Amino acid sequence: MIVVIQGKKDALDVCVIGRFSRRNPTSSQTLVIDDANSIRNSNFNPNHPTVVVVHGWLSNQNSDINPTIRDAYLNKGETNVIVLDWRRLALMDYVTAALGVPAVGRGLGQFLRFVNQVTGARFDNMHLVGFSLGAHLVGNAGRELGGSVARVTGLDPAGPLWNLNSNALNPNDGRYTEAIHTDGGYTVGGLGIGSAICNADFFPNGGISQPGCLTNICNHNRAWELFAATVTHNHLVGQQCSSNWQVTWNSCSGNSLHMGNDDLRKSGSGMYRLDTERRYPF
Repeated sequence: MIVVIQGKKDALDVCVIGRFSRRNPTSSQTLVIDDANSIRNSNFNPNHPTVVVVHGWLSNQNSDINPTIRDAYLNKGETNVIVLDWRRLALMDYVTAALGVPAVGRGLGQFLRFVNQVTGARFDNMHLVGFSLGAHLVGNAGRELGGSVARVTGLDPAGPLWNLNSNALNPNDGRYTEAIHTDGGYTVGGLGIGSAICNADFFPNGGISQPGCLTNICNHNRAWELFAATVTHNHLVGQQCSSNWQVTWNSCSGNSLHMGNDDLRKSGSGMYRLDTERRYPF
């Protein structure tokens, strides 16, 4: 099922939110923030885990990230998969889109609080997943909820305008925060932030250039491709690194931690390096 959420609040006026379940992945319902009946009369199940997926710049709810991650979850078990479509802002110039991220993130947090109030769906049963600018957006959503959601995952969090930005994704945005860095921002044209910003930060193949990729866009998108694969297989394991030098030179030998996956009780800290293959499931 797809659930379309219309926002009465300014921050949600630029958004549409779709919810999917295993029972009906194509028919739609409409939820309106502050309209309790619109949620009670929907098929949202507060007993199932809730995963929120947020796309990045120049994208929308039909972009590949959304069905890829949605299907990984729904092929595995019962989950409320919520897809935030913030295209009205995301399709504007990058600076405008970036400046709007905190407000949209707060609006998403307010919506999730409303869902909690109406249905009893627990914050510790929610996982917020965002790509690029969407990574900082879900960080702000988690911050709006006081860091009470179980997990916040940033998929190659955007770098330009975010390195010194107080609104960037940070370790306090959820009970456990994680970033997967695939296109480090300190390279020429790098789209990701490239530095550790969460409880646990993973740097596949060093976090800059990915096997089989010839462009920054390919490297950047590999973050959500890898995440979706780990939801299905939970097979990519990083070794903890004590420095950026170890990340770069692949000399990490610390504790191991699985990257990504759907474990709502996951915990860990530090920087991790792992190597992957060129093609799915990597």
